[in-house]
Amino acid sequence: MKPISDSDLQAYVDGALSTVRHAEVADYLDAHPMEAARIGDYIAQRDAVRAAYASVIDEAVPAELNIATMIATRRNGRNGTVVRLMQYVAAVIALLLIGGVTGWQLNTWNHPRDAGLPALAREAAASYAVYAEDTHRPVEIGANDSAALNDWISSRLNHRLAAPDLSGAGFSLIGGRLVPTDHGPAGLFLYGKRGRTQIAVLVRPMGAVDRNARMRLEHTDGLASYVWADDGIGYGVVGPLPATALHPIADATRQQAGQS
Repeated sequence: MKPISDSDLQAYVDGALSTVRHAEVADYLDAHPMEAARIGDYIAQRDAVRAAYASVIDEAVPAELNIATMIATRRNGRNGTVVRLMQYVAAVIALLLIGGVTGWQLNTWNHPRDAGLPALAREAAASYAVYAEDTHRPVEIGANDSAALNDWISSRLNHRLAAPDLSGAGFSLIGGRLVPTDHGPAGLFLYGKRGRTQIAVLVRPMGAVDRNARMRLEHTDGLASYVWADDGIGYGVVGPLPATALHPIADATRQQAGQS
């Protein structure tokens, strides 16, 4: 099945999907209750708008606003009427523009630039820069006590988490710690190869933006990272590796996160 995109979700709200795709999106929402709640809010807003304008939506355009009528009126010399009609039209256009600008502003407020996956990628890169190069104490709890590490981070983030097993890609868990971010505490797991830290996995609850978002590549200060979110939890895999080498590691992390 083709992955569910934001366009699919919008088309689902608008009732513009094919029968097959509608069923696929419905199944996706059944499996993601938080996303389903968000889409349910959009549908409720859609229905409220439709109900509010149900009495006028199918009405014909008034004859006075018909272009042919307006031209004929002007030719007949009734300029005062034309002026009033044009003022009315201008007022309608102004209201539409105000509504459009307001909608754009609301979208900006609801989706600030320093939020969602871009913010998660920056936080993952910043945490890597601070702790991965720390030769004295990069982690609070080492890999030899991974159970305690998982319990500690899970309790602080209020979500059951476990350090991913990346041994299949040749990386061993060094340990982990809690780190501060602009969006609250996050769990940071560090991984090494040949005695050097090379990979970090950052996990934290998401805010109102990108609570469910497909994996995507980001670059911050020369570091590549793959970030995504599932049911309100964001994940970032970052390291000084080519994106092509980092991608399968991120895939392995995502698969294990879905099973935790």
